[in-house]
Amino acid sequence: MVRKNTAGRTALSGLFIALTVIILYAESLLPTGRLALYAVSSFIASVVVVESGIKAGWLFYAAASVLSLIIIPDKIGIIPYIFFFGIYPLVKLYIEKVRNIIIEYIIKFVYFNASIAAALLLLRLLFEFTPVVSMSLWILIPGLQVVFFIYDYVFSRFIWYYTSRFRSI
Repeated sequence: MVRKNTAGRTALSGLFIALTVIILYAESLLPTGRLALYAVSSFIASVVVVESGIKAGWLFYAAASVLSLIIIPDKIGIIPYIFFFGIYPLVKLYIEKVRNIIIEYIIKFVYFNASIAAALLLLRLLFEFTPVVSMSLWILIPGLQVVFFIYDYVFSRFIWYYTSRFRSI
C-alpha cells in the first residue's frame, strides 16, 4: 500500500499560502507591476491544485483570502485576488473538464466578465463612480478581454510546463 505524503503536501500548501500573502502585500506597496503579481499569485494556487487536488485548492483559496484580509492593510487591493485571481485556478480546472475548446472559452469569458461586474459593483458600493470613470470602462473592458485571453494562454502553458518538468522531481 502506497501512502500519500499528506504532511509534505500540507506543509507545501502552508508555505504557498505565506508566499501568496507576501506577494499580495507587495502588490499593495508597489506602484507598478500589480497585474503581474496577481497573476503570479494565481500560478502559485495552481501548483497547490496540481499537487494536492481540488479540495486542497479550495482550502488554499479560502486561507489565502482570509489571511490577506487580516494582514494586508490595503483591503481594496485584495479585491482582484478574491474575485478573480485566487479562485481562477479552481474555476479553470472545472471549465477545462468540458473538453471542447470553444465552449471552454465561452464559459471562461462569461466567468471573467462576471468577475469584473462583481468587482465593479462592489467598488460602486464603496465609492461613487463619476461619469468620466464610467465612460472609460467602455474602453477598458475590451482591452481587458485581450489581456485575459493572453493570461489564460500563459496560465495553461505554465501548468503544462510545471506538470511536465517539475512535478516528476
